[in-house]
Amino acid sequence: MGTELSLHLEGPGDLGRASGAALAEAARLEAACSTWDPASPWSRLNAAQGRPVALDREWLDLLARMKAWQARTDGAFDPVLMALVRAWGIREGGRTPTPVVLAAARRASGAALLILDRAAGTARLALPGAGVEEGGFLKGYALDRLRQAAGTPAGLLDFGGQLLAWGVPVEASVADPRDRRQARLTLSLSEASLSSSGTSERGRHILDPRTGEPCPAWGSTAVVAADALTADVLSTALDVMGPDAGLAWAERQGVAAAFLLHDGSVRMTPAFRSLHPTLISQETR
Repeated sequence: MGTELSLHLEGPGDLGRASGAALAEAARLEAACSTWDPASPWSRLNAAQGRPVALDREWLDLLARMKAWQARTDGAFDPVLMALVRAWGIREGGRTPTPVVLAAARRASGAALLILDRAAGTARLALPGAGVEEGGFLKGYALDRLRQAAGTPAGLLDFGGQLLAWGVPVEASVADPRDRRQARLTLSLSEASLSSSGTSERGRHILDPRTGEPCPAWGSTAVVAADALTADVLSTALDVMGPDAGLAWAERQGVAAAFLLHDGSVRMTPAFRSLHPTLISQETR
């Protein structure tokens, strides 16, 4: 999936076997869902030029959940963005598309183009140029599956910077968007996942599905949720919404979210404040 995975597992029994089971699950998800692998079922779906492609029920169910998140977030999250990802060259270091190319990519993007047929066990994309892009949700899904596969009473997984902790509380930190080498806040993470999204590490790589444009570089979001998939989806969606609309949406939904702005300020929802995070003073650095 183009990132690093670290595992820390605790408990009785064979921890080597537990680690092996978790890594095997990561490999299974990579082989099935990674659109970096042209042989994966999801890559075959993207390349099918609108024809139905047989998918396991697990993937049909996951994609249906992602379509539901698109509706719930009023389009701030969307799993069918591959056309825009290609247009902006997100996987090749970035480029600016021509107006004609961008207009075509916009037409070929959006969850409404993904047609799922559970009865037939197939999925198809209504336009040939459309494609599923898993970057905003697959890490979270993988973390939840890896925890289940490991089966240990306690553990900490770190998948590309997204954390999932259970059994024993751990101290987690959220980086300052102006300097990711520095922590801006810390909190105790227990039976939950912490996901962050922003532009400070990879530039303006997060696209707004509603406009087809890269999101402004205003800062970063951090979301804590009981499951890693929800945390992953919402950290992306709230970054797209921005610190004003995102904070209002997260407060209405009861989401534990923080917005770290480039001016040094941090805005938190009541649910995030209830986790008793500690802000790290800028003056002490």
